[in-house]
Amino acid sequence: MSRKPKRGYFVRGQFVAEGSELDQQLKSELKGSEISKTDLKRESEELQQLGEDLTRLRADLFERLPLPESLVTAMDEYRRITNFEGKRRQLQYVGKLMRKLDQDTLQAAREALREQQQGSARATLALHEAERWRDDLIEREAAVGEWLSRYPATDAQQLRALVRQARKDRVAPDADAVSRGLAPRQGRAYREIFQLVREQLDSADTHE
Repeated sequence: MSRKPKRGYFVRGQFVAEGSELDQQLKSELKGSEISKTDLKRESEELQQLGEDLTRLRADLFERLPLPESLVTAMDEYRRITNFEGKRRQLQYVGKLMRKLDQDTLQAAREALREQQQGSARATLALHEAERWRDDLIEREAAVGEWLSRYPATDAQQLRALVRQARKDRVAPDADAVSRGLAPRQGRAYREIFQLVREQLDSADTHE
């Protein structure tokens, strides 16, 4: 009785039986090759995204980066294009140029973006703190003294005058107007307190 032929394939003239040790080795190598291609594609997409993020980087941070002139020009062109398809093609070109950058330049780019992001977060926190102090100064009698104790450089006479005026300007909210989004706008003193508080907070941060 003849033996059933083994299933397999030839590699460089050598028969490789399915399930054999050599078959498993070759498949493992092939799988590793596919992973490498996937990794390369992912890296390419990440660099293209990094390039797009850099087009939104603050001017002072962007100018610090040691980017080649060809990439800077390509990014400038990307910013100018308004057509969707045109921007898509230009971004692909930006990504192609990004892949030519060395690791030090890429690291500098990522750090610049991180610095901008952290700066935005600090600005948001400062805004919320100024809003909190403004509302507290108007609502609580003791808040003015607390503020002046913490920020003695503030013009106390001006602050007290603004707080008095803001309290006078307050109008009891009309429930119907509020529900329809027609609540009265805050007066000038309310806005000036915010500006005064914001300036003092910024000045204090600068001197820390």
